[in-house]
Amino acid sequence: MPEVIARWFKYFPAGKLTPPQILLFVAAILLLAPQLAHPQETENQLATKSQVKSPESELIAEGEGCFGHFHIYVGSWWSKLYTGGVEYDHHSWGNFVGARMDYVAEALPVALLSEPAKTDAYGDPLTQTKQLVPGVGISPVGLRMMWRSKRSIRPYFITKEGLIIFDKKALSSDATYLNFLLQFGLGVQARLTPRLDLRAGLGYIHFSNAFIVPSNPGLDVMSYNSGLSYHFGK
Repeated sequence: MPEVIARWFKYFPAGKLTPPQILLFVAAILLLAPQLAHPQETENQLATKSQVKSPESELIAEGEGCFGHFHIYVGSWWSKLYTGGVEYDHHSWGNFVGARMDYVAEALPVALLSEPAKTDAYGDPLTQTKQLVPGVGISPVGLRMMWRSKRSIRPYFITKEGLIIFDKKALSSDATYLNFLLQFGLGVQARLTPRLDLRAGLGYIHFSNAFIVPSNPGLDVMSYNSGLSYHFGK
């Protein structure tokens, strides 16, 4: 822009400009200024965008089984639960006690309950025969705390809360199809590639109907799990 102004005054010395020439000069400035400023704005915008990093998030394909029972809130000891699905983790809440705080949501399109084929209202078996009861689950509320989040080996604590529903009344014919689901776990996530991790852990799974009906056998199990994690935004 300064070169344009200097060139203009070279041909039209100060004090010798006519009103039409002045108007033409102002119009030229108004036309050229946005075009000269636009590249600078674009560069600034690009610089700003380059400084903004997308939040860390990942999608995990996982499987889970059980190897024992607790007896905390429930009365059933004779059933086992196996699940498979996907979990989404998103870095949402900064850091706390040295751990990265992630929002967690989980969908379980595969849930298999191995239970006695016949039980009483308390979930006690009336036969030695077992049956498999299929179901699905969803946990829209969860939290993961991950330590050493930039390292190749990363320990974590996780909790998930949601619902699980079976195609038969679970644990007792007097109970319900729909149950509340609660999970806690500890584990380690190990880097395989810049985008892939291997995850393995141990946990606690509880489901029951919270006495929606009088019969509420419920189930508490010790679980193991493993999965492959794919990272986005890197």
